[in-house]
Amino acid sequence: MPAERWQSGIHEFFQSIGETDDELIKTFMMSALSHIQKKEDASSAPETGDKNEEQIFPDILPILPLRGVVVYPNTAVPLTVGQARSIKLVDDVVGGDKLVGLVAALDPEKETPGPGELYQVGTIATVHRLLRAPDGTVRLLVQGIKRFRLGEFVAEEPYLKAHIHLAPESDEENIETSALARNARDQFQEITQMIPSFPDELVGSITSLEDPLQTAYTIANFQRIALKDAQEILELDSVYEKLKKLIGLLVRESEVLHIGQKIQNEARGEIEKVQREYFLREQMKAIQRELGDKDEQAVETEEFRKKIEDAKMPEEALKQAKRELDRLSRLPTAAAEYGVIRTYLDWLVTLPWDKSTTDNLEIKHAREILNKDHFGLEDVKDRILEFLAIRKLRLDRKDDEKEPSEDMIRREREGVILCFVGPPGVGKTSLGQSIARAMERKFIRASLGGVRDEAEIRGHRRTYIGAMPGRILQSLRRVDSKNPVFMLDEVDKLTFDFHGDPASALLEVLDPEQNSEFRDNYLEVAYDLSQVFFITTANTLETIPGALRDRMEIIFLSGYTENEKMAIARGYLIPRQTRENSLREGEISINDDALKMLIRQYTREAGVRNLERKIGALCRNVGTKIAEGSVEKFEITPELVEEYLDHPIFFGTEELNKRTSIPGVVPGLAWTSFGGDILFIEATAMPGGRGFQVTGSIGNVMQESARAALSYVRSRAASLNIPSEFFEKFDIHMHIPSGAQPKDGPSAGVTMATSLVSLISGRKVKPQIGMTGEITLRGQVLAIGGVKEKVLAAHRNGLTTVILPKRNEQDIDDVPDEIRQSMKFIFAESVEDVIEAALEKAKPVKKQASKPLKKKSKLKKVKNNGKSKSTAR
Repeated sequence: MPAERWQSGIHEFFQSIGETDDELIKTFMMSALSHIQKKEDASSAPETGDKNEEQIFPDILPILPLRGVVVYPNTAVPLTVGQARSIKLVDDVVGGDKLVGLVAALDPEKETPGPGELYQVGTIATVHRLLRAPDGTVRLLVQGIKRFRLGEFVAEEPYLKAHIHLAPESDEENIETSALARNARDQFQEITQMIPSFPDELVGSITSLEDPLQTAYTIANFQRIALKDAQEILELDSVYEKLKKLIGLLVRESEVLHIGQKIQNEARGEIEKVQREYFLREQMKAIQRELGDKDEQAVETEEFRKKIEDAKMPEEALKQAKRELDRLSRLPTAAAEYGVIRTYLDWLVTLPWDKSTTDNLEIKHAREILNKDHFGLEDVKDRILEFLAIRKLRLDRKDDEKEPSEDMIRREREGVILCFVGPPGVGKTSLGQSIARAMERKFIRASLGGVRDEAEIRGHRRTYIGAMPGRILQSLRRVDSKNPVFMLDEVDKLTFDFHGDPASALLEVLDPEQNSEFRDNYLEVAYDLSQVFFITTANTLETIPGALRDRMEIIFLSGYTENEKMAIARGYLIPRQTRENSLREGEISINDDALKMLIRQYTREAGVRNLERKIGALCRNVGTKIAEGSVEKFEITPELVEEYLDHPIFFGTEELNKRTSIPGVVPGLAWTSFGGDILFIEATAMPGGRGFQVTGSIGNVMQESARAALSYVRSRAASLNIPSEFFEKFDIHMHIPSGAQPKDGPSAGVTMATSLVSLISGRKVKPQIGMTGEITLRGQVLAIGGVKEKVLAAHRNGLTTVILPKRNEQDIDDVPDEIRQSMKFIFAESVEDVIEAALEKAKPVKKQASKPLKKKSKLKKVKNNGKSKSTAR
């Protein structure tokens, strides 16, 4: 038992009997040690003829299980007994010879250990004192006498009783044992010096012991030792082995105490260092006050005061800054809030409240920059030039205004918010940089893709640890201008969850009526965003909330035509890839046929990103050959394109003609966020009756379009020359290939109706023709969206004729002239117009029903060659 626990146990025992005299308690502890000393003296005294006979112990003793403690012979230990059977045992022992067997339990957590749950070696002890506490427990003071081994248990109720066999230790009087005993005493003395609460008299009495066995037991009783190790010391028969085991435990305890003392000294040193620095700092302040100098805090306060004056803040922000500065000056630098206020003031004074760049409003200069950086995109360029022109007129005619407007609600707005919507790779982001160059403004970009926390836009409140403003103000401070071109990329990919809705937070930022007083949660004062030229980008409008979409001016960027891609490749992509791959001018050239092959058979996209990657791959191949010394310059031909880039990914009109050479297969036009694409509708029939199914990973709207097409065809069977009994005898299966790609939308209605008529009548679709349009049950063809993207996709895929709704005739004006001149457009008002224009003329046959079925049986699926299908809209 550790010395502290032994001492506290003695004190509790005496206090429980009403004795609080510290001198008396100390005298008792010293008497216990003197008793041990007398035992040692008696054991070392020379034998005489009239020596007292050794005490005789009974063969059967009551066994008191101990939890977490081991009692050694010739040691005094206080115990507390609380269980009913243990109290019964103590009562019987005190009324008899006062002898009891003390044995430690194997599991200290078990309250009532049985015979098989005790160690086999224990100590015979006598009860010196007993006290019954008010809580029902009994407190004992026992004295260990002899060691014994447990024999057979003779009783378990009302308490344990067992045969005992005395197990005397083997006393070895030799130099090694004496040396170990002295070493143990020295180690114990060293440990007690690191424990201030250990009484010096107790240390002196223990270190004066001479008997090795008594030394081992006494030190083990006062030392902090694990139950298993303490029991092992008791069970060892050899005194030499007991001391050896004890010294190992003492050495380990000494090392632990040394490490703990070292850690404590280091911690105390840090505390003393902080206190010393605090006192020195206070003395320095006092000296500075005597010399008339300002302390560090006062200097920092004056610096902030000067920065606040230079920042030219608006009145509300100025009042807030001065208020926080006054609080800062009254706080000690060690206060936690000091750092919070200091950071807040630092944000206030570093924001560009009055810093801006001067716009270059020369229309000619802006047009040159825009044309130099981007090919095409005339609609976007015209809108930018309009903005610059109006701004130039406003500044030039500012002095012409006689009186300011009295309308305080509908005040003059200066900001502009544009939203570029288009497929990837058409130049939305780079166009924002060109606008900044044309206006000579600074450019800043923030990506909103995946942002899901409202605080990312509006910032965190200052009550949170590590709070800071949102991305808007962070970006403005970084660019150090209040009127930059600010691009918010991927606005259609915002998400929301329990953290908030960032799209709703953008409503204030992107509203010209409100953003002149934008309030960030961190600043808590208004900041004027009306001078910022905001530009957002998106691939689709469908995922942008309506309220946010309504605050922006939408500008659509369609895909490029083949000629535009050729011009972009010549003017921008090839020179850039040449530079990035460390090639000199003239070392690589790509002829027109090779470039067209790249566009038609390797990319086939709305933008030019993949085209640039393919050009980069060609440049790397040429660079490798030049580095090897095999060539000095290289001309890329179609043969070399196929050699360097493997086989083409897409094919020309051969694939299209092959797939549409069977009745029931009709190409439609689709729109996706990645641009336009063609979509094949396939239909086949099989024996059955009135069955109809549609497959191909399609949505609900597309399924409804398919059923509407079937209902229309059935209702007009007579006028379409379709046998009326066909639907009674056959099931129809309609499939849209590329089943892994989700598809939805109403614009495939005319294509589905044409596919059904083609299947049943046996009339094939005309070559190189595509169509799009929504239908009604009455056969009307309704207008659809994405006409320009769909027409461009038809041109990319080799279609020469496109059937469109009559109501979309005006949308053809958006199609580039070169496409309009190279393609034929048919505008249909009804499904009959579509079928007449799309299908070949019916041939006279003897059996109308058998021929379609015979041709139908030849249908087979054609592999898609890895082409990514698009969603029909």
